[in-house]
Amino acid sequence: MGIVITNGRIINPATGLDSIADLRIAGERIDRIAGRIQAEEEDQVIDAAGCYVMPGFVDLHVHLREPGQTDKETIESGSMAAARGGVTTLVAMPNTSPVVDNPELVDFVQEKAKDCGMTHVLQAGSITKGMEGKELSDLSGMLEKGVRAISEDGKSVMDSGLLREAMEIAADANIPVLAHCEDIRLVQGGVMNKGKRSEELDVPGISNAVENIIEARDIMLAEETGAALHLCHCSTKESYDLIREAKAKGIRVSGEVCPHHFTLTEEDIPSSEDSNYKMNPPLRSREDRDALIKGLSDGTFEVISTDHAPHTDEEKAKDFVHAPFGIVGLETSASLTYTQLVKTGYLTPMMMAEKMSYRPAQILHIDRGDISEGKMADVVIFDPNTSYVVDPRDFYSKGHNTPFAGWTLNGVVRTTILDGRIVYTRTQEEE
Repeated sequence: MGIVITNGRIINPATGLDSIADLRIAGERIDRIAGRIQAEEEDQVIDAAGCYVMPGFVDLHVHLREPGQTDKETIESGSMAAARGGVTTLVAMPNTSPVVDNPELVDFVQEKAKDCGMTHVLQAGSITKGMEGKELSDLSGMLEKGVRAISEDGKSVMDSGLLREAMEIAADANIPVLAHCEDIRLVQGGVMNKGKRSEELDVPGISNAVENIIEARDIMLAEETGAALHLCHCSTKESYDLIREAKAKGIRVSGEVCPHHFTLTEEDIPSSEDSNYKMNPPLRSREDRDALIKGLSDGTFEVISTDHAPHTDEEKAKDFVHAPFGIVGLETSASLTYTQLVKTGYLTPMMMAEKMSYRPAQILHIDRGDISEGKMADVVIFDPNTSYVVDPRDFYSKGHNTPFAGWTLNGVVRTTILDGRIVYTRTQEEE
């Protein structure tokens, strides 16, 4: 049995195709794209009139919490949330408990994700053992198990010599280094952006320099080693300039922006009691936010990722100082991108698909993000004409920690197809 998607606006950044057409899936692959396809008797037909038919989204930055912190999220619940959000491939960060710093744990995560069968989970290997920053993890062993990236996400490797060594290994293996940029010695207890709002709330702040200093260092090391450096969750106006200058010099650097950073600013934080607005890096100034949007629009930032970071309700019930950093994002990312960037004219639908699918796949060197004939059928059907109110109680994720509760967003994922199988269909109850 095949699947025929009819009447949809097919948007494929890999080829530049943007056209109303039909698409047929046979087995695991895209079989045919044409103006009109006659479905065979056993085919399932999906009418995508008014919808975008895009390559499945590829999220470079997700915290699945398992192994260890299954009260926050599991591989299964995170995979279900991903499918609901149109994400067909994700990179799982290694800051679990225990840390994914060895081949056995890479195997554990990838096999469990395969059993769930809801999304492709690519495990990032921790750069250092236990993420303690003292000695390198078994990078070669994890590479043999198929890790597509290494990262110390949640913190930076402060030992520059050690990071350079890891970058040399990554360069030889042609995999990216996903860098969380934070000079821990400059944080000094900060929990939100250092600025007018932190002063009003009498809460310790985190300056832009905390991020920028490590970004500059990591770019220099990427230039020296030839490694592909991907800067995670960029939040400052200076990151825009740093990346542009690095690219002009031919350095292999890319950058991502998360929906919360291109949507919200420090001015949106209602009080020091609402830790659903607490994330790392923090919500910055309006000037920073505007630079991020400009960078997404002009191509300086190639990727939109979520930094999906679920926590328990009890943890997030604490005040700003004592609650953990992080918010969930897998189930709202596409809607926020459409509402904040596409509907407002900053991005075209093609650019949305490029930043959420094609470019991330290129960074990982995986054959995804492309719905040409013959390619694997990872497809998302996105309806830009439907709006909904965000209700965290409806999330498939175990985490409810979002600042967007009660927001009306435009655009919903109607269907997610993974390797030719429908893994998510929006139901009447979700309307």
